[in-house]
Amino acid sequence: MIGLCLASGVLTAFIATQEFTLRWTHSIEKVRWEENWQVRIDDARTPVLRLVEGRIRGSGAGMEPAEGARLIDGVWHYPVGRDMAEVELAHSHYTAGYELCLPAGCRPLADYLPGLSPAPEHGTSIRLYACSAPPQAPAAQQNTRRPQAP
Repeated sequence: MIGLCLASGVLTAFIATQEFTLRWTHSIEKVRWEENWQVRIDDARTPVLRLVEGRIRGSGAGMEPAEGARLIDGVWHYPVGRDMAEVELAHSHYTAGYELCLPAGCRPLADYLPGLSPAPEHGTSIRLYACSAPPQAPAAQQNTRRPQAP
């Protein structure tokens, strides 16, 4: 099974999903930005992330609508369709954090990496990449031998 892996320093997490949305607020314009992603296997049989579509609630500094974008109810929607081996996101107290949205709802991305500060004073990054599920630890073997008499 493939899914989404997160990593920051020595912290890692596996999320069993094939689709997710990243949400954040632009640090200058304070406008919501969203991207829909898929976890998939490419033609070379390699797990990759595919950026499917992006949405921006407005435009401004560094937020010009992409070619082919459609304005729907004040939100620019644009198709992408690009595979990426990984995505590296800045994580610091200077900007609002990213949210990861799964079918069950949205949570701060940092929540998936216990031990990672929600807003570190010294910036770090969070890497996202497609990966295989980690192997399950073998079930504890039961001792079926009878105790020996002394």
